[in-house]
Amino acid sequence: MTYGRVLLKLSGESLKGDREFGIDPEAVGYMAAEIQSVIEMGVELGIVVGGGNFWRGAEAQRDGMDRATADYSGMLATIMSALALQDALERGYGINTRTQSAINVSQICEPYIRRRAIRHLEKGRVVLFAAGTGNPYVTTDTAAALRAIEIDANVLLMAKNNVDGIYDDDPQINPNAKKLQFVTYMEAIEQRLGIMDITALTMCMDNDVKIVVFDLLESGNLLRAVNGENLGSVVASKLPA
Repeated sequence: MTYGRVLLKLSGESLKGDREFGIDPEAVGYMAAEIQSVIEMGVELGIVVGGGNFWRGAEAQRDGMDRATADYSGMLATIMSALALQDALERGYGINTRTQSAINVSQICEPYIRRRAIRHLEKGRVVLFAAGTGNPYVTTDTAAALRAIEIDANVLLMAKNNVDGIYDDDPQINPNAKKLQFVTYMEAIEQRLGIMDITALTMCMDNDVKIVVFDLLESGNLLRAVNGENLGSVVASKLPA
């Protein structure tokens, strides 16, 4: 394997399958199976899970809700997503899993403590990072960048749904959109390619965190990404050797 310690960013939407919202057991089971394939290799895996399958803070704000309140509600949604994935990993595959929350909900998951998270990873446990950074006005993309830096991950894997990399335009709207195999951090920021928010990209650039964007819904892609195979698109400071 190419990467021994990985931070995987999963959207909440990836857990709802074909449903309008919530958790689809089939979709969560698929994610758990993909994760199990890399755990078998001995990969140390941390996961940041989104909550868009339950709650969209930006939409709530547009409907008149206070932004901070909307964002805190979104943090609770990410905890529900993380617990569903934790259950699928443990009951379906017997994978030891810990959910750590950036906000205090000690009855259902651990508080986020960096050194404890690293120790879990070293013991082969999957660590699910929930509640973003614990702060409003910050996306789960930024949480993924921050956790990747904190746990000293070798790579940040940005899992997409039915999008196999980075394009110069929205491929679902523009059939002539060109796929970009490699972009630098600055190109991604200046061209606003929509990989993740600018804060997250800047953090990755400042700390030289390599980003791989790939389609998780093609079975086996997570394993291929961890093995360093040429799939998806790469964001880094310089072209890979």
